[in-house]
Amino acid sequence: MTSPADKDGAKNAVAPSNFLRHVIENDLETGIYQGRQWGGSPGDAQHHANGMPDPAKVRMRFPPEPNGYLHIGHAKSIWLNFELAKEYGGVCHLRFDDTNPEKEEQEYVDSIRDAVKWLGYETYLADRPSAPGTLQPHEYFASDYFDFMYRAAEYLIENDLAYVDEQTPEEMRANRGDFGKAGIDSPFRSRTVQENLTRFREMRDGQLEDGAAILRAKIDMASPNINLRDPALYRIRRATHHNTGDKWCIYPMYTFAHPIEDALEQITHSICTLEFEDQRPFYDWLLDRLAEKRTLPDGTVVGGLIASPHPRQYEFARLNVTHVLTSKRKLRQLVEEGHVDGWDDPRMPTLAGLRRRGYTPEALKLFCERSGTTKSAGGWTDYAALEAALRETLDPIAPRAMAVLDPVKLVITNWGELMGGPNKDESVLDDCTAPVHPHHPEMGERHFKIGREVWIERTDYEDVPPKGFTRLFPAYTNTSGQAIAASKVRLKYGHTIECTGAMRSADGQLLEVQAKLVPDTKSGTPGADAIKVKGNITWVAVADAVAAEVRLYERLFAEAQPGGGELLDELNKNSLVKCSAFVEPSLANAEGGAGFQFERHGYFVTDAKVDGAGQHVFNRAAGMRDSWGK
Repeated sequence: MTSPADKDGAKNAVAPSNFLRHVIENDLETGIYQGRQWGGSPGDAQHHANGMPDPAKVRMRFPPEPNGYLHIGHAKSIWLNFELAKEYGGVCHLRFDDTNPEKEEQEYVDSIRDAVKWLGYETYLADRPSAPGTLQPHEYFASDYFDFMYRAAEYLIENDLAYVDEQTPEEMRANRGDFGKAGIDSPFRSRTVQENLTRFREMRDGQLEDGAAILRAKIDMASPNINLRDPALYRIRRATHHNTGDKWCIYPMYTFAHPIEDALEQITHSICTLEFEDQRPFYDWLLDRLAEKRTLPDGTVVGGLIASPHPRQYEFARLNVTHVLTSKRKLRQLVEEGHVDGWDDPRMPTLAGLRRRGYTPEALKLFCERSGTTKSAGGWTDYAALEAALRETLDPIAPRAMAVLDPVKLVITNWGELMGGPNKDESVLDDCTAPVHPHHPEMGERHFKIGREVWIERTDYEDVPPKGFTRLFPAYTNTSGQAIAASKVRLKYGHTIECTGAMRSADGQLLEVQAKLVPDTKSGTPGADAIKVKGNITWVAVADAVAAEVRLYERLFAEAQPGGGELLDELNKNSLVKCSAFVEPSLANAEGGAGFQFERHGYFVTDAKVDGAGQHVFNRAAGMRDSWGK
C-alpha cells in the first residue's frame, strides 16, 4: 500500500500496520496454507487435490451483491482486499454474490465491474484459469456454484445435519426464542434423513409453493448465539435469475452460500465488516462439517466435500463518513423518487457518482488508507478528510485555469487610449500567458486575450468595502470623514487597474464595474512590480471567454450522521447550485472527465455525461479548502 505521489512525482511507500496484516503475516510465517493445491478454477476438494501447488500465497475476495451501485464503503473493501493480495503475493477474486434473483440485475454487474476497473484493479477481471505456476486474475459468480450448493445441502441432510421445516414464518419466529429465552425445536426437526431428502427434492422440483418450506441446519435451538439456532439454508423462490434463468426455484440463503463460495475458491482470508461477526460461528460450523472426513458403512474413510484447511473469516469496522449514507435501500429510494439524477449523480456516495463529481482513484485509495483498519465500531470519518485527500492528490497534477462563476462585466475605460495605438482602437486585444501548472513548467503554457471588457466575479466589487477587503472599490469617504483612495488590483497574468466606479440598476443590482488601466504594469514586463497592489483577481476576457455551466455540489445530507430520521428531512436542500459561468479559452476543447483547478475556486471536472447544446458542464469536486458550515 502506498501514499500518493508527492509534488515531485515520487511515491512514498508505507506499510500501515493493522490487525489484518498481523493475521496474514502470522499465517504466512506458520505456513497454515502452504501446502494448498489449486485446481485452476473454483471447485470441490477432489478438484483442487488434482491441481497444482497454489501459486498464490493468499487468496482474498471482494464479493458484492449486484443489487445496486457500489459506494464509498465498498471502495474501502476493494482497496483492502486487492492491496493486501498484491502486497502478500496473492490474488483477489471479484465475485458477484448473486444468490437473490429478485433484486439483482445485469446493469449492476456491469457497474461493479466498471468501478473495480476504474479503481485500478482491471488486471483482476479476466475470467480465465491460472496457467501452471502463475498468478492470473479471477472473476466469478456465486450462481455458478448453485449445483455444488445443492449437493452440499443434500450432504448435510444425509448426515442428519439439516432438515426441511414446514412451520409458518410466524411459528418459526415465535419458536426461535430471544436472547433471554432458548428456542423450541421444530416439530419437523425429528424427520428421518430419507423424509428430509424426499421433501427437499420436492422443493427443488417445484412441488411446493413459495414460502411453504425451508431447509434448516440442525445445530442447537438453545444456543446463546441466536444465529446457531437452526439457521435457514434454502428457501423456495420462483424468480428468474439474471445468470441461471429459470433453472432453479429454490435459492440458498446468503449465510449458507457465502462460506461455500469462499471454500470453493480456496479463499484464505475472508474479510467482512463487523455486522457479520455474529455469523462467524455458523461460517466455521458449516465449513467444518463440509471439510471433515467420514467413515462409510464399509469402513472406508473419505475426505469431505471441500479442501482443507478451509477459509477463515475476519471482521473490520465499516467505513462511516459524515454526511454520507450508504444504505442501498435508501439510495435506491432517492434514485427512484427522482431526488437525485440517477445512481451516478455527483452528490451520491456511489463510486459512479464520485467519479462523475471529479474524484480520482488515487484520492479514494489515499482516503481509505488514512481512515484506518480496526475492529472498533462506531467511529465516523469527517467528510473533510475525503475532500482533503482529493486536493492532495490533484494539486500536483491538475492543470490550472481561470473561471468566473458569478460574472459581471468590468470595462477598462481608457483601454483604447493606452492600448489602441494612434487610432485609439478600443477593440484591440492583448496576449496573455500563464503556466498550465505553477510547479511544472514542462506542462507548458495557457494562452488567452485581454481587452477593454472582461468578466470578473460579482463579489470582487464593493461600493464601500468592508474591513480587510482588498479587491475593487472606488474612492470614497469613510464614516470618520477620511478620504479613501480607489483600490488598485492586478488582473492576474494581466495588467494592474484602478477602480473608478460602477453602474447599478434601479433596484441596486450591480450591472457593470469601471476601471482605468495603469500603464506599463503587465505581468512579465519590467514595470509589472512598479506599483504594489494588495488585490489580485481572476478574470476572463469577453472577447474569448467560453460560456459554461458550472455546478457547485455540496454534501447531499445536512445531517452529520444521517439515517436516524426521515430520509427526505435529512437532505441538504442546497446540495446543488448551477451557475452560468465563463471559463478561459484553454478549456474550449476539454474532454469529458478531464479535471482542473479553477484558480481561487477549487477542483472541477468536465461532466462526461452532460453536453447540453455543446456547452461544457463543469462539476465542482472540492473547494480550495473546507468551508462547510462556515
